[in-house]
Parts: sequence; structure tokens; C-alpha cells
Amino acid sequence: MLRLSNPSCALVLSAALMAAGCVSEHVSTSSAGALAAQEAGAFLPEDIHSLARPNEVRVTHVDLDLKLDFEAKRLVGEARLELRRFDREAPLVLDTQALRISAVLGEDGGLREYELGPSQGRLGQALSIQLEPDDEVVYVRYSTTPEGEALQWLAPEQTAGGQQPFLFTQGQAILTRSWIPLQDSPGVRVSYSARIDCPAELTPVMSAESRGQSDAGVSAGRSLHSFSLDLPIPSYLIALAVGDLEKSDVSERCAIWAEPSVLPLAASEFEDTESMIVAAEGLFGDYRWGRYDVLVLPPAFPYGGMENPLLTFATPTVLAGDKSLVALIAHELAHSWSGNLVTNATWSDFWLNEGFTVYFEKRIMELVYGAERADMERALDWDGLQGELADLEPWQTVLHIDLAGHHPDDGFSGVPYDKGNLFLMRLEEIVGRPALDEFLGNWFEAHAFESVTTADFVQFLADELPGGHAGIDLQNWLESPGLPDDAPRTETPILAAVDAEREALLGGKAAAELDAGEWNTQAWLRFLKRLPTEPGSVPMAELDAAFELTAAGNSEILAAWLELSIRQDYGPAYGRLEEFLMTVGRRKFLSPLYGALMESPAGAQRAKAIYANARPRYHAVSAQTLDGIVK
Repeated sequence: MLRLSNPSCALVLSAALMAAGCVSEHVSTSSAGALAAQEAGAFLPEDIHSLARPNEVRVTHVDLDLKLDFEAKRLVGEARLELRRFDREAPLVLDTQALRISAVLGEDGGLREYELGPSQGRLGQALSIQLEPDDEVVYVRYSTTPEGEALQWLAPEQTAGGQQPFLFTQGQAILTRSWIPLQDSPGVRVSYSARIDCPAELTPVMSAESRGQSDAGVSAGRSLHSFSLDLPIPSYLIALAVGDLEKSDVSERCAIWAEPSVLPLAASEFEDTESMIVAAEGLFGDYRWGRYDVLVLPPAFPYGGMENPLLTFATPTVLAGDKSLVALIAHELAHSWSGNLVTNATWSDFWLNEGFTVYFEKRIMELVYGAERADMERALDWDGLQGELADLEPWQTVLHIDLAGHHPDDGFSGVPYDKGNLFLMRLEEIVGRPALDEFLGNWFEAHAFESVTTADFVQFLADELPGGHAGIDLQNWLESPGLPDDAPRTETPILAAVDAEREALLGGKAAAELDAGEWNTQAWLRFLKRLPTEPGSVPMAELDAAFELTAAGNSEILAAWLELSIRQDYGPAYGRLEEFLMTVGRRKFLSPLYGALMESPAGAQRAKAIYANARPRYHAVSAQTLDGIVK
């Protein structure tokens, strides 16, 4: 029952509920399984990015037994899948991509018939398995292939140590199907366990609890490591990394993992992680995952971070030496509530993961590093969002995005992150921070270990925070393109002073005389990203001589400077640009740099030459995006 504080809000809320896709609009009666799932309270909304049919037969637990072959760049083994059968006549349908299936067996050891459907492009192939009447478990024997997009196999020279190879997985959004045959939808939550057979000199880690190491039953020179996670998670959060790794404990429940040469800097940079966990718990409830470790990956990792439960993956590009980029850790930690505990049910609901997480991240940063730091980062997010909104197609600027006919990555932008955060900031303005905090705490508690839709959120908002929906136009915020006029804006005195120095520079003030001695990373980013791009409009050589920006060790500052250098055709930066593009795989940096190069004939020629050499070093997530930029 909706509790509406005024009649006029009913029309807005009703429209938002309909547009958001209430379950009643999506319920399919095409099979007995779907109806049985609905009656059991386990019906899942349609996921257009999965070929599986979890409303007929659903995987509830995945048990992996895998051997790593670095020479062949493949995983070989089997996945044991525990099932919940809503329709006893229906087959088990799984998602796969670039997998070689060798056999499917039942618990009795007997073979089961299976069929791989036609390729559906990047969605992969459906694996349909005919079940016997009593089957509650099946075993899928398989191997991965080099074409699998989730796996990145790094040669020793691509690592910090340069002596051992490295492997990591990246499952989000729909890539886990390329290393595990399962139902690769965020609506399907599974517990999982694994045994990883790898070279003895390497250490595997997973988004699960370690259950120890054994040399029994494996070949000489190899070891077997066991893991398990009893809590149900969506498939994209199953993660594995294997390399020359060591750890440094931050607290009893937190450690930093990295290659030995990287570990001291990483441990120092992230030493406040336990303080962040305590701050987060004070905001929205207990941390429910036991451990919170951080793994610093080689620079080929395509994202800033990935919120794998118990083990955040992080890029080394945030190791600035001054903790100026540790908001990334606050963000990935916040996902332990918004994203991992309560997950978007489909990729159209991605803002429920990321918008909530950005809001939560800023609140953590306030508590640990102060309001001024958090507000500076909010202001930078606003600037970045404005730039993206100007470049995106209108449909891509809708918060509850329609991804029909599109890959989930096509909806990846600052919109679900920063527009989603602004939506929650607007709710905070309306009802006050204490009321919103209570509401969000109740949201996480009520939907813990569930996957939810935008419609679920709108309904919960109506039931639990009536003052919020009464003061906000949900249809405009959730279903319309662009940014509503009532979006909150954040500015700070420090950034205002930075803007004044920028104007002074453009008015003729010498770069060496700028009052920039106390600027932090956020101030420099504001300065660089607001400089004009017209060639000759910025005294690049002066700035470089005064502040050594081409030699900057801070990756955020360097990337901003390199993008400006491309547009200003500042030749002295081109050598560092090529080095950066050849060694860093983070898509956030690569896309704007290659995009800026492609805007001129000479730049396009340079981009294509660099990309031809660099592409094999990039993860598929980055390469797929860049293929569309460097045509």
C-alpha cells in the first residue's frame, strides 16, 4: 500500500513506478517454472543481457575445481552447480562465452545431454542441459580459451616484479560467463567455493575466505588453494587473481595485498582503511563480510577499483604517495553495502549500485578526511558530469536507463554515479541528513543479500520516506534525460581561489607566480580541467617549467595534463603520453586521451600507431571501448 502525503504526488509516483518497470509489468506466464518461481516469491525480473532462464531452473551454489595453465593461457576443470528447480520439466540454461565444454555429468556420474546455442555476439552462447528427474546437482567440465574476455594473463614484464606471470579476472558487467559456466545475471545470487591448482611460487586470492593450502593431489611444483564464500553474491563479483603476492595487515580484519615491490607504498597509502570501515559502519550498519582486504593489481587493470567482496581490486594509479586518491577505497568499501549487499537486479538499475555508493563514499571521506576534502571531490564530480552530459546521447543520460539493444557497457558513464549521487543529495536537502541516513540504513537492512529494481526503490521510498518523494519529481530524475534544475551544486573557497588563479594566468600572470604552493590533487585537477583547449591559449611551457607537470607522478594530474597537452599540441609531453598509454590500462584515462588524439589528423596517426602496440596489453573491457574510438 502506498502512503502518499498529498494527492498530486500520486501521479508522479505512479508514473515513476510504471516507467521503472514494476514486477507486474514483467511477469511472464510462458512457463510453469516462471509461475512457480513467482509463487515461491523467487521470481526475477527479465534480464535482457543474460541467455539463462533462472525462473525455471536456478543455480544457487557454484563449486569450482580449476587448474591454471599460464603457458596455454587457460583454466581447465569443472564447475559443480547446485540447483533450485521451479519447473521439473525444464532444462538448466546457463550463460557461456568462449568456453570449451567437454562433458556434463549428474551427481550419479552419468552423462547429461547438453547443447550450445548459436553465438549471440558478446552475450555469448546459451548452454542448455537436459536434467534427469532427480538432478539437484550437475558437473560441467570445461576449459577457458584465450578469447575469454574476463581473463587477463600478464607476462612477467607486465608486472612490477618482472619475474613471475600474473592472472586476474574482471567479471563486471557480463564477463564472468567467459570463465565460469553459470547464470550471469546480477539478479541471480550464488554462494561459491573453489579449489585453485597453480604454480607453487604464486599466490592465488579470491573474493572469498581462504580455506588453506595443500600440496596433496597436485603435480610437483604446484599447490592447491581452497576458498569459500557462504553469502550469496551476483556472478560478476566472483573474482580470482594469481601472482607473486604478499600482504601487510592493517587491522585484524583488513590487509593490503600487492607485489612485493609495490606493497610498502600500497600499505602506507591505504593505512586508513580500517578507519574507513569504522566510519562506514557508523553510518549505515555493520560490515557483514568478515574481512575487507585490498589487492593492488598491475597497471593493466581496466578500472580504478572493483568491489569484489572481501577483496577489493585496485589500480596502482591511485598510489600517489599522499593519500590524495584514496576516495577510491572509500568508494569500493561503500559497495559492501550498496552493490554487494543490495545489488541492482538488472543493468538498467545500475544507478542503484553506483549512485548510492558515490553518496556513501563522500560521507566516509567527510568523516575520515573532513568536509572540505569531500566537498572538493563533489565539485569535481559535478564538473566531470557536465562534460559527459554534453557528449552523451540523450538516452545515455537517463538514470534508469533503457539498455534494450545495447551492451551494459554502453550505459557506463558518470550518469549512474554522479547523477545518482545528486539524486540522493537532493533527497537529503528535502528531508534532512538524519532522516535520509535512517532511510538508507533501513534500505540496506530490508534488502540485504537481495537484488532489487528501480521500482523496488521507488516503492520503498513511498513507504519509508514519504517526505522525500513529496518534494522531488521522480519521473524527471529517474526517467528523463539530462540533469534536473534542482540538482544540488557544491563549491568550496579553495576551488574558488583556484579559479581566480586560473583567470589570472589567462590574463597574463606568469605561471611561476601562481599561488599554487599549497594546492592538493583536487585543486590541480580543477585548475587543469578548466583551462581552455584552443591551441595557443595556455602557456604550456611556462606551466611545465614552473610545476614539472609532464613529470608528474600523480596519475590523475598527469592524465589531465596529457589531455590538455594533446589539445594544445604541446610536443614535449608526447613522449610521456606514449609511455603512459603503453603502461596504463585504466579505461578512465585511456578513453579521453585516445579521444583527444583522434580529433586531429596528426593525432589520429599517433593514436593508431600507439594503439597497435598497446592493445594487446589492455584488458578486453578497455579494448572494446577503445576499438570504437581508434577506428
